[in-house]
Amino acid sequence: MFGYIIINKAEMKFKEFDVYHSFYCGICRDLKRKYGSCGQLSLSYDMTFLAILLTGLYDPETRIGSCKCIAHPFESHQTRNNIFTEYAADMNVIFAHYKCQDDWKDEKKLWKLFYGRLLEGRTGKLKDVYREKIRKINLLMQEFSDAEKSPDADIDTLAGLFGRVMAEIMAVREDEWAESLRCLGFFLGKFIYICDAYEDVETDLRKGTPNPLKHRYKNPDFEEESKTILMMMMSECCKEFEKLPILENVEILRNILYSGVWCRYEAVHEKRLQGEASRRG
Repeated sequence: MFGYIIINKAEMKFKEFDVYHSFYCGICRDLKRKYGSCGQLSLSYDMTFLAILLTGLYDPETRIGSCKCIAHPFESHQTRNNIFTEYAADMNVIFAHYKCQDDWKDEKKLWKLFYGRLLEGRTGKLKDVYREKIRKINLLMQEFSDAEKSPDADIDTLAGLFGRVMAEIMAVREDEWAESLRCLGFFLGKFIYICDAYEDVETDLRKGTPNPLKHRYKNPDFEEESKTILMMMMSECCKEFEKLPILENVEILRNILYSGVWCRYEAVHEKRLQGEASRRG
């Protein structure tokens, strides 16, 4: 379920993109420092939103530097590092580990089994640092896995469980902002799960793999209903976001929440419409 919390680059200023990318590169550096190249392989853009959000909310001391990497060996990139890029890196590897376990259970991908074990070996200390958070996430992921196996799996139940996982990830501290961060994460997580189910529904129908949207897919109102539900989730998410006293990089965060999260949905929706048009001839 990675790849949804991204920017809409076409609607972003060059300066804003440079700042956004510097946080991404900062998380990459933290992953390498803490988990080696193995950790870097788990890097995704999704946790960049988390690092920028928490940085804007709590205003920690941030180090600005530069680096070169294997992906861009001939030019330096600006990096931003602070306690929240490190937190984002930690959550990134935890989530990547869960994803490996899920892919192994569902599709028996050997390389995911191997990679998951590598990540597990490198993240042992996190259980001490985030003991209660990991305990809650483990319980939610087990409940999610059990619910997903049910032939009567309900989309709202599954999306809600994934939303609760995202809520725990977003709420970095138990303070005055924890409730808003949890609510933001909850609705963002529901959006991600529903969007992922929407994207995969045709593939899951062909393969016979679980997807709580399969029984709705043939409904003539499927597309309109799906978008309405997704809009409701993001409306609640954005409402919680606007409660937070964030000024720094707020336009980057709004680009993601109001536009970027819709990029993959729009691409899938357009492709599906084109496929239906070509089948009609």
